[in-house]
Amino acid sequence: MAAPGKCFLVSGPPGVGKTTLIIQVLESLKQSNPSLKVQGFYTREVREGAERIGFEVVTLDGRKGLLSSTKISSPESHRWPTVGRYRVDIASFESLALPELQVKEDTDLFIIDEVGKMELFSSSFFPAVLRVLESNIPLLASVPIPKSGRDLPGVARLKNHPGAALYTLNTSNRDTMKEQIYSHLIQLLQNR
Repeated sequence: MAAPGKCFLVSGPPGVGKTTLIIQVLESLKQSNPSLKVQGFYTREVREGAERIGFEVVTLDGRKGLLSSTKISSPESHRWPTVGRYRVDIASFESLALPELQVKEDTDLFIIDEVGKMELFSSSFFPAVLRVLESNIPLLASVPIPKSGRDLPGVARLKNHPGAALYTLNTSNRDTMKEQIYSHLIQLLQNR
């Protein structure tokens, strides 16, 4: 089980800057420790002009793959689960994200952006997240804010984990939160 303070969860409304914060913290950590070994992924919007048409998974070494789309219409895609108007490509997500969540001895930090509804359609994803959490390797992850006052079960389980600290972002506290998370992580990494 992760020790207290080894799991940093970033939450907040869509568009507040959770992914941006995670990437900036990661870049700062790598600047201060160039040999840092980090595994994981983040998600980002796919746009056509001003319209968001989906999301892609991006590994920390730059590989990309589809997470969800409004544009794909194949016989296979009609069986994919949906979130709003997006069809979720579980196979594409798993092919990129799951290898990044393999616990390795020399890993210093895991990044998981995001543990959300689309990602949780994968039956293999949350068990992989739990293995990361139980590995005692620091984890920086983003989670969605509760819809209708209730968290997704996997998100609630992460938030209630004894090693988890939750940072709720808004437009006025982003810089402060970024500095706090960076400071806590740098201390943890120096003490490993």
